[in-house]
Amino acid sequence: MSESENYVTSESSKSFAPLKTGVQAPSAGTGRRKEAIARVRIVPGNGKFVVNGKELAVYFPNKLHQQLVNDPFKVLGIEKNYDVIAHIVGGGSSGQAGALRLGIARALNAVDRDVIERKKAGLKKARKRSQYSKR
Repeated sequence: MSESENYVTSESSKSFAPLKTGVQAPSAGTGRRKEAIARVRIVPGNGKFVVNGKELAVYFPNKLHQQLVNDPFKVLGIEKNYDVIAHIVGGGSSGQAGALRLGIARALNAVDRDVIERKKAGLKKARKRSQYSKR
């Protein structure tokens, strides 16, 4: 496989609801995988990644890890809309890439948080139920 070919998973071919284009707010998220912990902050920008003070290609020289980190943006179709600032501690390179991916996904999810699930009949809140008593 040459460097110009993209690694494609079956999950990335699924269709997802696009993120609202008018939503341009900074957000943060935490991702954990194995022993790695990533604290991620996304801000509106042009797609620049800074991981522990280094560029993405310098911190993750493996192209597979770079594509793994960019996957949340590719799925939503907003590759160049946000800058990412991340601090990662612990773990190896694969765990750190996975933690960064989860942190980015959670931060993107927090940007589009204005959708609230409605309250259901017979429940206290949208999903909260009264405690079940067996006897």
